[in-house]
Amino acid sequence: MHQRQESKGLVVMSLKAFVNNKVEWDAFNAELDDMINLAHKTIEGISDTVEIYRTQGSIRTLKQLKYLRDKVNGPKG
Repeated sequence: MHQRQESKGLVVMSLKAFVNNKVEWDAFNAELDDMINLAHKTIEGISDTVEIYRTQGSIRTLKQLKYLRDKVNGPKG
């Protein structure tokens, strides 16, 4: 159990380094935006309801990744 917590701590530290590096974070967000835009264009051509829901779920997940910095850094104050 102790090793697992230690491993999680290292992952959080690694994520903090990533999300607080402006160049890397901005590039990551630009990639997310591109993927979201592509998914929106994909939805326009889909007629299958299940595929529409699946693509909407993908968009939701990509948008949640845009809040990774806030989650990793925790509440401000």
